[in-house]
Amino acid sequence: MAQQTFAQTPLYMPLSTRKAYDQQTRSYSGAPGSKYWQNKAAYDIRVSFDPTNNLVSGTEQISYTNNSPDTLNMVNIKLFSNLFQKGAVRSMGVAPDDLTDGVVIKNMKVNGTDKPMPGVPRGTNMPMSIPALYPGQTARFDLDFSYTLSENTHIRTGAVDSGAYFIAYFFPRIAVYDDVNGWDMIPYIGTQEFYNDFSDFRVAITVPGNYQVWATGDLKNTSEVYNDKYVQRIATAEKSNDIIAVIDSNDIREGNISRNKNSQTWRYEAANVTDFAFAVSNHYLWNATSVEVDASTKRRTRVDVAFNAAHADFFDVIHYARVTVDKISHYFPKWPYPYNHETVFDGLDQMEYPMMVNDNPLADKAQAIELTDHEIFHTIFPFYMGTNETLYAWMDEGWATIGEWIISPCIDSTIVDDYGMAPYNFIAGKAADLPIMTPSNQTTEAYVTNSYPKPALGYLYVKDMLGDSLFLKALHHYIAQWHGKHPQPYDFFYCMNTGAGRNMDWFWKSWFFDNGYPDLGISKVTQKGKQALIEIRSIGNKPVPIDVTVVFNDNTTTKIHRSIAAWEKGNKTVSLAFSSPQKIKKVILGSTWVADINKRDNVYEVK
Repeated sequence: MAQQTFAQTPLYMPLSTRKAYDQQTRSYSGAPGSKYWQNKAAYDIRVSFDPTNNLVSGTEQISYTNNSPDTLNMVNIKLFSNLFQKGAVRSMGVAPDDLTDGVVIKNMKVNGTDKPMPGVPRGTNMPMSIPALYPGQTARFDLDFSYTLSENTHIRTGAVDSGAYFIAYFFPRIAVYDDVNGWDMIPYIGTQEFYNDFSDFRVAITVPGNYQVWATGDLKNTSEVYNDKYVQRIATAEKSNDIIAVIDSNDIREGNISRNKNSQTWRYEAANVTDFAFAVSNHYLWNATSVEVDASTKRRTRVDVAFNAAHADFFDVIHYARVTVDKISHYFPKWPYPYNHETVFDGLDQMEYPMMVNDNPLADKAQAIELTDHEIFHTIFPFYMGTNETLYAWMDEGWATIGEWIISPCIDSTIVDDYGMAPYNFIAGKAADLPIMTPSNQTTEAYVTNSYPKPALGYLYVKDMLGDSLFLKALHHYIAQWHGKHPQPYDFFYCMNTGAGRNMDWFWKSWFFDNGYPDLGISKVTQKGKQALIEIRSIGNKPVPIDVTVVFNDNTTTKIHRSIAAWEKGNKTVSLAFSSPQKIKKVILGSTWVADINKRDNVYEVK
């Protein structure tokens, strides 16, 4: 696609972001600039987990390549598990028994040289000086690490029950160094999520012999850890549309699943992903199936659900997960699922990781569907598109929300998912209602609405304005330009403009940058013979679609719709003229996803 630049932009841009455009690492077409770069790490990790004391321990080798034009004299090491350290600053509560001394790092070496004092952890950051790392050079870091996994406090990771554990953020990692903000020094305090570089992982996970392991990446020694019939079941699931019980309740009772009884090591590899997580259990069932995600190559994605048999809803989650992967690939965003597998693990959270989901059980079917598709949808945003969740949670949560709205009815047609609409209608226009572009780590009351429903509505309104075909064309342009990279908000806005061939800055500015609130009302309804006119007034200043239901005297109805384009010129009223076959009794304004803080003027009774 030819790159089209919309030079006259009214979007406010901070100086640190403008610098990236001036230095040509990013471009006003939305594409990566001619001088775009990002650094890369390769992790070789050997980790052990002991369920008797919850000890996570391991050794790690990191090869870190400096692709930037800068000479680096320090690195920042992220220690996310220090969220549970005594005295750490947190936005979430931790049970006293789960407070620890934090991550212990020993035997640190840089390029083979011992570094006795690697750095002083400051919460979840550990800045560390290193010998000069020049552009194009690679540094090697070796270290040992250990910490105690939380038993009673599950914040995206920790014990699920006495024989099941979800283990994430377990390894020290090098923070992102990028062209906009330099080193990512923002601490992880529990609410805001993550920003990680695309890296390669080789991870050897050692657990007791009666535990199974599910993880990011591809299992490279299946036949070494599983007995033959389980190897065959996994292979069958990888090419079958049917649900395969890889491990059922009889298998758990018989206890002859793994080859080694005392302990065994599971070897996983994943290339060019932003994180690595794993889960273990000694009593979980495992259902699996697969989906053809790319018709041109016939590539399939295996879909796994590992769960406690006591949680009845998880017997159905395999169906929800399979449909979600299929719909992501073929319906919305209609992009082939990028990884070889997706595992839903029955845990205590509602959280996503590359190729993994940690989902709590839910008795309500609709909620279980909405949770499943929301978390799996995160595969595209932020794992395929490496957004900065810490600063711009809306760049992934907003997409997972619109994905949930669109895909949930594909699984169950009775679902009308209006997640987040009531909270947004409640907060809109109040002092706490900050613009979406407010950095996520600077928000409190506005965090949820700014991250989930508000951006999702923005995406939905643009989809409505452009139509499905042009919207997907623009979205695909964005995905094609930035997958495997680190898009910032302006890269998204400009890519969508370019991909659609339409300057939509008027909407981006109003919906994402400006203060304000959505509020439509019916000003008047007139009818002369068979000609009728309805006038809609925008009391607020956030552009939203117009949905009108006209009720006639015989209680038949007709619907009228206008997209946000009706407000593009900055007008405050829109007139809807139409032919009315009968006398109008009542006009109702609004629909499920049209935000409106005052609905008292949304019904007009014709006298």
